[in-house]
Amino acid sequence: MWIFYLFLAIIILVIIYSLFEKIWIRIKTYYISINKPAFHGFKIVFISDLHHSEFVSKRYLQKVIKIINSLKPDIVLLGGDYISTKEKYIAKVFNLLKDLQAQFGVYGVIGNHDFEVSKEKVLEEMKKAGIISLDNESYWITYNNERIKLGGVADFMCDAPLVDKTVHDISEDDYVILISHNPDFAEIAKEHHVDLMLSGHTHGGQITVFGLYAPLIPSLYKQKYRSGLIEHERLKVIVSHGVGVVGVPFRFCARPEITVIEFTN
Repeated sequence: MWIFYLFLAIIILVIIYSLFEKIWIRIKTYYISINKPAFHGFKIVFISDLHHSEFVSKRYLQKVIKIINSLKPDIVLLGGDYISTKEKYIAKVFNLLKDLQAQFGVYGVIGNHDFEVSKEKVLEEMKKAGIISLDNESYWITYNNERIKLGGVADFMCDAPLVDKTVHDISEDDYVILISHNPDFAEIAKEHHVDLMLSGHTHGGQITVFGLYAPLIPSLYKQKYRSGLIEHERLKVIVSHGVGVVGVPFRFCARPEITVIEFTN
């Protein structure tokens, strides 16, 4: 009988911890070498998978935004899935995101959940919030008289991602950043002139075996693009855990994450 009670106590403790972990935000910083000396010290803050819903509160997202602004980013990039399943949260989440502050602006793509609920409404509210859409769009970012290319692709689970919209006008010496909600797109991006790709979508597995393995992960390549830095010959891929949850209000050994990229020499 005592084994049963011990097992029950462990289950209860795991549930309590998992409820706590889903709001235990970590800041994960990557130092990335870039061939543009003027951009050394340039700071990007990237977040994904907010999933504003009954599981991810306004108060929690306000905390996320406050942390981002305290980091004083040069630019903020958003990786999509702003909501989960309910259209009523679209205007609410962008009413919060309009408070993000960055010298070079806020840019974002949309994710599969956004597309499935209402792509048009998400793009409309994104624009109202002053966030520039990167869905199959790209822009030059100029800093200290040098420039890098910033682009994004539509989510390839639901739409047609067009990487050529980003790489069509670059030269060999240009540095290119691509935002793709789904990290699986790296298998295509690595065949193009892309230096850094930022993604979310996987939630780091959300519920993992002590951070080592995710039983369920929404990727064709399973653990390969679950989390962290993945390097190809030219392309570096950073997969963020995101800040929200979907399906269940838990995280286990996959803490929510605000990702910081600082360019170095």
